[in-house]
Amino acid sequence: MAIKRLTKEDHPLSFGVFSPVGHVVVAFADQQAADAAARALHDAGFENEDVLQYSAAEESEEMSRMLDGVSGAAGFGHEVCLMRQYKALADEGCCWLVVYAPDKAHCERVVAVAREHGAKLAEKYGRLVIEDLIP
Repeated sequence: MAIKRLTKEDHPLSFGVFSPVGHVVVAFADQQAADAAARALHDAGFENEDVLQYSAAEESEEMSRMLDGVSGAAGFGHEVCLMRQYKALADEGCCWLVVYAPDKAHCERVVAVAREHGAKLAEKYGRLVIEDLIP
């Protein structure tokens, strides 16, 4: 099954939890850092549709909505813990990029940009695991 790019209207879920397989979720302290990182990703060859931006308010609202719908089977899993962390960071004002990065080369470019712009976290969503890219 091919990995497809997300849109802001398409939030893939697994047992009610956010699961953007083939993407890296990156948090930045503020909108300015997220905007600069998005520009750097475009400069590094990512297309407009590869980089989704979320304001702190958008991310907080989206995570609240998704957390309300989490199934009991997923309620204590790592994915739910990450969603709670994303919500808490968004409530502190963090802004977000969700970047289509289907292979190692794309992930490495995302990580380089994320580090350069002071990302608070970067998580790569695979089919079976979620990898912390900025320890």
